[in-house]
Amino acid sequence: MEKRAHTYPTLRPEHEARVEGYACIAGVDEAGRGPLAGPVVAGAVILPPGCAVPAGLDDSKKLTPVRRERLFAELLESSGVVHGVGLATVEEIDRINILKATHLAMARAVEALGVAVDFCLIDGLPVPGFPYLHRAIVKGDSISLSIAAASILAKVTRDHMMEEADREYPLYGFAKHKGYGTKQHLEALLRHGPCPLHRRSFGPVAQLELPFV
Repeated sequence: MEKRAHTYPTLRPEHEARVEGYACIAGVDEAGRGPLAGPVVAGAVILPPGCAVPAGLDDSKKLTPVRRERLFAELLESSGVVHGVGLATVEEIDRINILKATHLAMARAVEALGVAVDFCLIDGLPVPGFPYLHRAIVKGDSISLSIAAASILAKVTRDHMMEEADREYPLYGFAKHKGYGTKQHLEALLRHGPCPLHRRSFGPVAQLELPFV
């Protein structure tokens, strides 16, 4: 079977939105919906015409950790790029559910941009009740450069948070698995019980019925 060539995201979705009359367009994506521990984090990025777009931007899941870190630093330093981060806490995830918490984090990321956003390009499905006009793009982080940039911003920001959490709660290996339900993580949960960073509403944690350590 012939291997399909890798295609990179472009600014076409942003251009199409500008043709429709929108001037300030933000790409939005999240990281951390699936883990058993830690917040869900969203990134929002505006790539205005003429800004210095880092070379090699792509869906964060397709990048090595080293390339993600490099692109993350370049996004923060690039002239003209506007970026914002929002999160929903473990407590909010448990109280309102992970889907609503993800949407809340996305709205907070757009607000954190600090500018008047006309339109958002969001990775995935439409977001009911989102406080900004938006278009949802399935696999948008592989299609839109601003969504790809947002995916890197969200992923690396969350990874850094989980690495910091590892120093506070060293029994679980957060720096390695970032809160996902790996074999190492599940074994640590069984051995030590959950810590305050664990999502009590998620099955593998709720089933333990153990107090926080």
